[in-house]
Amino acid sequence: MSEHNEAAVSATTPDAGQTGFRPASVAAVPLSTIADALGVAAPDASQDRGVTGISLNSRAVEAGDLYMALPGASRHGADYVPQAVEAGAVAVVTDDAGARQLALAGEQPVPVLIVPEPRTAVGRLAGLIYRSQPADSGFPTLYGVTGTNGKTTTTYFINSLLRALEKKPGLIGTIEIVAGGEPIPSLLTTPESPDVHALLALMRERGLDAASMEVSSHAISYHRVDGVMFDVAGFTNLTQDHLDLHGSMEEYFRTKAELFTAGRARRAVITVDDDWGRKLADTADIPVTTLSTKPLDGGHANADWTVASITARGLGSEFELRHADGRTVSVHTGLPGDFNVANAALAALMVLASGVDVNTLQAALDAHDPFTVAVPGRMQLVSTEPASVVDFAHNPDALSRALEAVRSPLEGSRVIVVFGATGQRDQGKRPTMGAIAARLADVVIVSDDDPHDEDAAAIRAEVLQGAHAARDSENLNSEIIESYPRDAAIKLAVDMATGKDTILIAGRGHEVWQEVKGVNLALDDRVELRAALTSKGFSVSTDQRIES
Repeated sequence: MSEHNEAAVSATTPDAGQTGFRPASVAAVPLSTIADALGVAAPDASQDRGVTGISLNSRAVEAGDLYMALPGASRHGADYVPQAVEAGAVAVVTDDAGARQLALAGEQPVPVLIVPEPRTAVGRLAGLIYRSQPADSGFPTLYGVTGTNGKTTTTYFINSLLRALEKKPGLIGTIEIVAGGEPIPSLLTTPESPDVHALLALMRERGLDAASMEVSSHAISYHRVDGVMFDVAGFTNLTQDHLDLHGSMEEYFRTKAELFTAGRARRAVITVDDDWGRKLADTADIPVTTLSTKPLDGGHANADWTVASITARGLGSEFELRHADGRTVSVHTGLPGDFNVANAALAALMVLASGVDVNTLQAALDAHDPFTVAVPGRMQLVSTEPASVVDFAHNPDALSRALEAVRSPLEGSRVIVVFGATGQRDQGKRPTMGAIAARLADVVIVSDDDPHDEDAAAIRAEVLQGAHAARDSENLNSEIIESYPRDAAIKLAVDMATGKDTILIAGRGHEVWQEVKGVNLALDDRVELRAALTSKGFSVSTDQRIES
């Protein structure tokens, strides 16, 4: 991570230090080659100096690294050049402001290369130094999934299907990073570009066949996937989120659409259930396979593949993927909700788009049931009586889908939801989420998510305002309660529940830390829910592992 966003990440994670993402062996790249890539000249005496790594963070610098001294919100990366050099940096890349700052500090012990916008060069240089996707060497097939909701589950589904096909896949995402060794908890949905390229090189070094990656809009905006070429890019949906960063849905869409260009991906699978998906399919400049998961009257009549014949099977669904040419694929997912039908369909078609034969795909689906894999904090079932689910739903569309998915057909059963809204994020969605909860749940318990540096009570008030307004104007019967801290709200939900009710704890999913005014508080919704259920005498899942 970069110097200027390190503080923000450190505040929300227990350890923001070394990540261990790098390959074991990196052939040195001459500084002259790096200078040529930047279009600048390297000092004559240092042209043969070898570079074996790249870092945005002086604390993560290793011997032989190129240190990228970038401008930040409050300090410039040039402030940390002495620490980087002491740690072994052999050269620095910075901008004019950083160069002036270094000149005032005196002569530098390492060469300094100056470019107008060093941030835009990081991914390109990382790919060059780590040889992450060399044209002359086989590399794992790379799947990138973007969209507002469903990215994490879809990447897990892809990896599970790849294992069913006897591949050795890696994973880069919100929950964890898997590169052929022990999983590493993630700090960001998509890591910074030096880590992304180092991970891809590490996967190649370890003999992995494929990898799936979540690609957030932040990752595209902040250049974290620059220099990466995806074999297949997939699109789930686009709904209101991250408008604090993008300002408008149109700008949010334009950012996502960058992934579906010839410089970033070879082919695409795009879900066309909403207008944004249809627009993306029409404007992408790479080969596109379209997917409609809704009936033709509400979906896209001209989609290449459509979802049909959905039937319930346990908590999950069986369905059929039908191609316009008559081909079919029978699919099952053990995870509840129509959105997991969409996630499973997208995962299957992305693997198909990478060159897997339809019959081979069907045999793997039949033999291994790969879309029943547990995804930490994504519709994760903690108990069955009452049905108790933890889900990451943290925006209006995701909350609506989750509430609809957990509604039981049992007469007299209620849905009890505990949720809040994140501080220092898109404030406009707070009353909207409150209104959705009032419409779709019987008991609405508004609590805290991650307040960050905002006043938690003020955040709750905005959510409550939306809930009360919807209940009053629409004559709803929902009970609306404010309860905090969050562990007390979870206990209240369990205390109110009977065996035939459903409890949904929404918003934080797999997260194990809650950040309040710069302080990390240990809080795992799954742990708190299990403890509350056990205390009241309810049975919980026999799998007590807490994935993170």
